[in-house]
Amino acid sequence: MTKPIVGIQLYTLRDHIKTAEDFDKTLDRLSKLGVTDVQISGIGDFPAEEQGEILKKYNMNCCVTHKQFDRMKEDLDTMIEEHKAINCDAMGIGSAPEESRGSAKRVREFIEETKEIGAKLKENGMTFNYHNHHFEFFKLGDMNCSMMDLLLEETDDSFNFIPDVAWIHYADHDPVEVLKKMKGKVKVIHFKDYIVEENRERKFVSLGKGVVNLKECYDIACELDIPYIMYEQDCDWTDDDAFKSVEESWEFLQSLQK
Repeated sequence: MTKPIVGIQLYTLRDHIKTAEDFDKTLDRLSKLGVTDVQISGIGDFPAEEQGEILKKYNMNCCVTHKQFDRMKEDLDTMIEEHKAINCDAMGIGSAPEESRGSAKRVREFIEETKEIGAKLKENGMTFNYHNHHFEFFKLGDMNCSMMDLLLEETDDSFNFIPDVAWIHYADHDPVEVLKKMKGKVKVIHFKDYIVEENRERKFVSLGKGVVNLKECYDIACELDIPYIMYEQDCDWTDDDAFKSVEESWEFLQSLQK
């Protein structure tokens, strides 16, 4: 049983990584907090080689990415080279395209597409990784099962998960039990937290300030030897709120590791 490495999903700071200069400033700020590991997602359109140099400057490791699924289907060779430039062996997507949801037929077609992508990535020492939201746990219209059931049961060893504990909880499932079902297929967990306001609207909050039992999630991550936990928040930020939440959530992650 080992402690996961904790880090920051840069989608949380997406407004601050649109240019190479901003990316540099953001990693500088994170490194001063003690962050050594990140996920790259929502980054601006500048070369992967520049991203790699800036990561190296701050001794940062990129454990996984989120990229466009359409581009994986059309330009995978280039994407593999881009990931090599940032020294990252895990290519992920943020969710299934809308046309790949809603029926078992669509989900199975999506699975077949991921098998081809996953096989090519495996040849290059890499993995395909899928990040969930809550819709994967809805019952499909043509079967008494969910999209997540099919992803768990009908994918091969080239398909890995980036389980998001808040979205799992929001779907009325126990994150601990879902993580157990994904055993051996998870490199990175997303830690996220939320509250339900009086108007029943979901609101994402800094880690430890919401309804998700993150201590239980951390303990099962240790038990399952999952290598990484990344803090992520989906808010549309204003002013400096993103960095404030990162600092609060980083402090919470440090408390879990004591």
